[in-house]
Amino acid sequence: MHQLTLAEIARGLADKKFSSEELTKVLLARIAQLDPQLNSFISLTEDLALQQAKAADARRANGESGALLGAPIAHKDLFCTQGIRTSCGSKMLDNFKAPYNATVVAKLAAAGAVTLGKTNMDEFAMGSANESSYYGAVKNPWNLEYVPGGSSGGSAAAVAARLLPAATGTDTGGSIRQPAALTNLTGLKPTYGRVSRWGMIAYASSLDQGGPLARTAEDCAILLQGMAGFDPQDSTSIDEPVPDYSAGLNGSLQGLRIGVPKEYFSAGLDPRIADLVMASVEELKKLGAVVKEISLPNMQHAIPAYYVIAPAEASSNLSRFDGVRFGYRCADPKNLEDLYKRSRGEGFGPEVQRRIMVGAYALSAGYYDAYYLKAQKIRRLIKNDFMAAFNEVDIILGPTTPNPAWKLGAKNSDPVAEYLEDVYTITANLAGLPGLSMPAGFVDGLPVGVQLLAPYFQEGRLLNVAHKYQQNTDWHTRTPTGF
Repeated sequence: MHQLTLAEIARGLADKKFSSEELTKVLLARIAQLDPQLNSFISLTEDLALQQAKAADARRANGESGALLGAPIAHKDLFCTQGIRTSCGSKMLDNFKAPYNATVVAKLAAAGAVTLGKTNMDEFAMGSANESSYYGAVKNPWNLEYVPGGSSGGSAAAVAARLLPAATGTDTGGSIRQPAALTNLTGLKPTYGRVSRWGMIAYASSLDQGGPLARTAEDCAILLQGMAGFDPQDSTSIDEPVPDYSAGLNGSLQGLRIGVPKEYFSAGLDPRIADLVMASVEELKKLGAVVKEISLPNMQHAIPAYYVIAPAEASSNLSRFDGVRFGYRCADPKNLEDLYKRSRGEGFGPEVQRRIMVGAYALSAGYYDAYYLKAQKIRRLIKNDFMAAFNEVDIILGPTTPNPAWKLGAKNSDPVAEYLEDVYTITANLAGLPGLSMPAGFVDGLPVGVQLLAPYFQEGRLLNVAHKYQQNTDWHTRTPTGF
């Protein structure tokens, strides 16, 4: 049962081959048995899951249907879940139980999805390795000595290890696509504003976007269908009709124009990954796509721009965690200043502190124009590059990451080396574009992903291309040994 995809689960439930309650019990037992190796969950919600599964079975018995009705999933632990710990992977929120559900959680629950638990993540979504969590590092099921990628590494590891069929993640600079690539999954970052951020604890508000992690493009289409849509509670949510993503999966790729940016193939890219990227291009050409080289000339400025904008927004967003209203509070503060300093110093980990300091510096008087304003101008140039490229091509294809997964702890002493792993993903966040990573092969036994980018609100096009690719390749079907 644990090998079933979301689509297969929907068919099995509809055909009464098993009940949601039976499936939920199987997966909860599997998590209890295997997750101690992975550390992919922060909280398990067994009682809620069984209650939701029974309710889903009752709804099906009454004639209701739906792809997510009775389907087990998990949420990254920054989506607020009513009455359940929502920690953001931080000591700061270790004792925080959200008083309400995030819109994503509420929408998926209404669709009948069963919440098995909350998954581990880099603290406040800051990291590319899932090593900065207060609850310890997550292990990659393909090799337990390696990182699964971050910050949605808990969701990625759990789905890759077949502990559940799909999970939610968030992507601020690649945090869905990068762990998807490093664990052999399909991960989709939607257009900014496509999925509500209400109740999703913020890292960088102009970059964050929720999305699905699953084994196939078909499953991502099902989960995105449940997550997407306008939300009046989120001022950045866009009132744009949500298409039927599953209905468009089998469209022909004949004549599809694919752009491959020359800047992607620089010295920083592992040549073995470059070979796999070009092999995926050849596969899509067989399906009728037309490929041409394009240029994204401002891509080289993306990392410095991102690591000014994201920390600046983080320093503002995280100022609310002060030991006064909720979350961690230091013991016996001498006065208000001591309360602030010690609560934040003890509650935040080193990576979060580092980014708050960088962000506060970039926004300070005398430096705002030199750093933050300049970074925003670069952001606009990057967006313009994409707009020019999409006048020539329908999608852009390239590597998701410059390297396969690295060993746990290998980059802890050099944060910049870790930041460079996001070089191909952060441009989509800066421009607000949708992006998808799909499995494309292995290097030294570790998975490699290929990234697809499309114009605004063209998630369906990405899912269509990935689905057709997956019908003609078997990379996405490979399972890590022992799971």
